[in-house]
Amino acid sequence: MSQRPGSESIARGEAAARSPAGFDGRLVRRIWRYLKPHRKHLLLALLLLPVSSALQLLPPYLLKLAIDRAIVPRHFEVLPGLAIGLVLVYVLDHLVGFAHAVVLQLAGQRAMHDLRVVVHGHLVRLRCAYFDRTPAGRLITRVTNDVESIAEAFNAGLVSLVGDLVTLAAIVAVMLWLDARLAALTFMVLPVLLAVVLLFQRALRRAYRLIRQRLAHINATLQEHISGMKVIQIFGREREAELAFDEANRSFRDVYRGAIRYDAALYALVELLGTLTVASLLWFGGLGRSGGMVSFGLLVAFIDYAQRFFVPIRDLSAKYAVMQQAMAAAERVFELLDTDEPDLHATPESGTPPRPDPTAPAVELDRVSFAYDPGRPVLQELTFRLARGETVALVGPTGAGKSSLARLLTRLYPHDLGQIRLSGVDLRAFPLEELRRRVVVLSQEVFVFAGTVRSNIVLDDPGVTEARVVQAAERVGLLARLPLDREVLERGANLSAGERQLVVFARALARDPELLILDEATASVDPESERLIEAGIAELMRNRSSIVIAHRLSTIERVDRVLVLKEGRLVEEGTHAELLARGGLYANLHRLQYVETIASPDATTTS
Repeated sequence: MSQRPGSESIARGEAAARSPAGFDGRLVRRIWRYLKPHRKHLLLALLLLPVSSALQLLPPYLLKLAIDRAIVPRHFEVLPGLAIGLVLVYVLDHLVGFAHAVVLQLAGQRAMHDLRVVVHGHLVRLRCAYFDRTPAGRLITRVTNDVESIAEAFNAGLVSLVGDLVTLAAIVAVMLWLDARLAALTFMVLPVLLAVVLLFQRALRRAYRLIRQRLAHINATLQEHISGMKVIQIFGREREAELAFDEANRSFRDVYRGAIRYDAALYALVELLGTLTVASLLWFGGLGRSGGMVSFGLLVAFIDYAQRFFVPIRDLSAKYAVMQQAMAAAERVFELLDTDEPDLHATPESGTPPRPDPTAPAVELDRVSFAYDPGRPVLQELTFRLARGETVALVGPTGAGKSSLARLLTRLYPHDLGQIRLSGVDLRAFPLEELRRRVVVLSQEVFVFAGTVRSNIVLDDPGVTEARVVQAAERVGLLARLPLDREVLERGANLSAGERQLVVFARALARDPELLILDEATASVDPESERLIEAGIAELMRNRSSIVIAHRLSTIERVDRVLVLKEGRLVEEGTHAELLARGGLYANLHRLQYVETIASPDATTTS
């Protein structure tokens, strides 16, 4: 079961955030894989950059011409043409900017759409063990917030940074062309600017890594509280939940405040250097004008160019912050994509489909061992056979490994040692899709999706026809309670526990599996609903191999054989009557349940 990340996981995140890293070309190359299919839009956006830069350079020069050729010499007849030209330049500049933004956003969002699909597809194929130890909120952050951060970096960071570099290069060229001395005065501040950016680079990268860590912590905490809201309210833990969320939120706020300080300091320092540069231009340019070396129009144009020169540098702090968020987010997204939990003992799935032997036992376990955690075995050298059409029951104390066996038979988890065969074929030779058509598990953990009753039975399986849906719904008594078009809310919130169970039963019946595993599947069904589905379950199990994992022993008295597990080992085997007569573990478990039932005034007799 997923756990909310505690101080240990946060500490690991902070340790990772302390590792020095700058602009990571490896991550950019991986992001490029998703941008490459949309390179036509990206190329168009890049081609618009020099056009936009040229249009941004024209207004100061037109202003210089207006001052030097019209205003100073008082040739006012030239002004209308220059004014119209200035208006046209600004209009074209905004139109090009609009086209550039649309094309860029289109390319970025399409690429991030592809990345989200890949991340989600990878998630649904990871083994269950990964989700047992990874909080759901952390994974949600990867698919949503982290991918969005990468999109923002592409749209507002990377390509915009290229545009700024093109504009800066053009401004440098024009300033050198107009006056090399004033240009040199402007560029004297560049070494100081470089030192400032390098100074803040490491701090910003570390801060934004921590921000992503703390945001995932908030999402995990919120997800846990929402999922466990009934428990929180029943046990009066609202105040404790508020304090836990406040702690996560406060931690996020404190880290973000540090990033804001760095960002604001970088912005302010760049603005200060830009102001000092303009002041220097006014001073030395004014002296040059008094000496007749600089025209008034040139000085005004140079001040305008200098301000335009510092705008992208001043905005570099914001762009750099976006890029740092993206690098931190990309690290986490690709770390998830690099997570692989293969079945180390699986045999390669060849192109030739396996050929089950109709004369072989339905299921064979040969000295199978399994452990969730190394050194803590759940199943130990388990061996038994299930004949075709036979129904066996697995019983034993809690933790004996009964439900774990169901997970192994559907390959939700790989077994460690031994061999499992289905109709004479190694379980790992079946493609997962075919295996899970042959083996269906009805669990006490009922899950339905938002949609309709019909969609919850079909689950997008093309092999489940409308006729099979109707037949399955009738057999379990579902149609007597719910129409197939009935809307189902998230997690079946508008259905009773019994109705949700009936939907899951119909889902299994519609697939007509070769092997049916009942993991206390009627535990959440009320007595009336249980009576409704007993006939359908009996028909489903007739002439079908079935395994009944039972906690209530009254549900297994009519099975062909009972297997008793203790600490992952098979300790008893026989019919219900034989095991009672033997007086072993099964008889003891049965006696304990019988005594508890007699002691309960609302219970019914189990024997």
